[in-house]
Amino acid sequence: MHMPRLEKIWIAIGIATMAAFFVTLITLAVASDLNPPSTEGMTIDPTRVMQTPPFDKPGLHQIGPHLYEAYYVGQIFQWSPRELKVPAGSTVRFFVTSTDVVHGFTIPTADVNAEVMPGWISEVDHTFNSPGTYLVLCNQYCGAGHANMFSRVEVTR
Repeated sequence: MHMPRLEKIWIAIGIATMAAFFVTLITLAVASDLNPPSTEGMTIDPTRVMQTPPFDKPGLHQIGPHLYEAYYVGQIFQWSPRELKVPAGSTVRFFVTSTDVVHGFTIPTADVNAEVMPGWISEVDHTFNSPGTYLVLCNQYCGAGHANMFSRVEVTR
């Protein structure tokens, strides 16, 4: 089969571009030390979340001065707890899991975003410097009551 010279050139350019993207992707992943999530300590039995500490009592736990851990459980169509209160300047490490379907845990005005899957514990940190009410939303469609799946983080002076 005869292929025109110009077509061969365009195919070569396309292959070279794909190779350059692939090399760039691998280089950035290695340079940024990106790794897949570990299975050690990051999993939970989704059928036993409500019996597994500390998710059996979701909420806020102070672990140091201005340092907190917040445990959230997502289930159709609610976040538990419904509200947290922290002082301004506090760093909160959120641990979030789901009992049923995939949810999205996001605090839009605080740049907090995590995908929450049954059987996995998602972890994300944020320092709340400004007082106010921060809305916690589910940003992954999870069913008919999805719009009602929210919580609040109240940051006080």
